[in-house]
Amino acid sequence: MPESTPVVRLVNVRKAYPMEGGEVVALDGVDLVLESGEFVSIMGPSGSGKSTLMHVIGLLDRPTSGQYFFDGKDVAGLSADRLADLRSRRLGFVFQSYNLLPRTSALENVELPMLYAGVPEAERKKRALAALETVGIPQMADHISNQMSGGQQQRVAIARALVNDPSLILADEPTGALDTKSSDEIMTLFARLNADRRMTILLVTHELDVGRRAKRIVTFRDGKIVADEPVPQTIGAGAA
Repeated sequence: MPESTPVVRLVNVRKAYPMEGGEVVALDGVDLVLESGEFVSIMGPSGSGKSTLMHVIGLLDRPTSGQYFFDGKDVAGLSADRLADLRSRRLGFVFQSYNLLPRTSALENVELPMLYAGVPEAERKKRALAALETVGIPQMADHISNQMSGGQQQRVAIARALVNDPSLILADEPTGALDTKSSDEIMTLFARLNADRRMTILLVTHELDVGRRAKRIVTFRDGKIVADEPVPQTIGAGAA
């Protein structure tokens, strides 16, 4: 059988920001492959390049040099409009701060990516309800943010991220604002989405116990990958 195309392939990617008298190098010759169906954690100290990597992979920033192939396509020459289209259709984002619209119901928040993608209203509602069912909170469909706990808000954010069936979910410190119990529940949900639906997930975290819930940990330091190792499955699988 032919090999599948990686979701992400970075080749000698460098990202530098100009500053007076020189530049700050955030990514320094990064090579990284993320295969379809993988669940990978990105770890490293503050300033190691984790957030810059997420911005580049999330098509929010362009590398200074090197190549980035997303779903096999070299994205370097794509226009801003084409990049925005790829982001809305093929990427799902989950943030530490949830980023929900405050006076909008859970259902309407989940519908947003489909609204931007031009999905008809009836189909939007059907798929949004199914996504809320997938993350375990269909009963919260009509609730607004201040009527939900942090863990419930993050479940809404995850439902919003997966509703367009993206190639990749990018989760940036998704448990950073949650208590231990809610954090464990969210990581169990990610593990289940990866195992049952083969969702490809790239997660940035500074918490080792969270990082170990993935199946592979990539460690950054000073803009470089210093380790790339599988997680023993007795740890990485998480609760069912």
